[in-house]
Amino acid sequence: QVQLVESGGGLVQAGGSLRLSCAFSGRTFSNYAMAWFRQAPGKEREFGASVSWSGATTYYADSMKGRFTMSRDKDKNTVFLQMNSLKPEDTAVYYCAAVWDKRGGYYTDPRDMEFWGKGTLVTVSS
Repeated sequence: QVQLVESGGGLVQAGGSLRLSCAFSGRTFSNYAMAWFRQAPGKEREFGASVSWSGATTYYADSMKGRFTMSRDKDKNTVFLQMNSLKPEDTAVYYCAAVWDKRGGYYTDPRDMEFWGKGTLVTVSS
């Protein structure tokens, strides 16, 4: 069983930055593609960013392109989401998710993900 634990959320002013972390345990990290999703109050969970098992491929939602960067560290079994130029509309609970994959792909549909963390809250004030 995979365990995912997010951290790094908090309150930040618009234009600021945060770095989210997701610690992976329980299985072999390099066998899993990873993704970040987010859910704002009253809205459905939406895709944010994804990285392939090797880290060679990343994919971003349009809302995150150019501002957010997802990466993975195989030595720390951790994925990161560096968030810059934050906007009030980025306020949401951010979830880390994993799916077994050795094809090198990325994932954008939450229904494809096998394991989820409990989320970390990001609040951006205007």
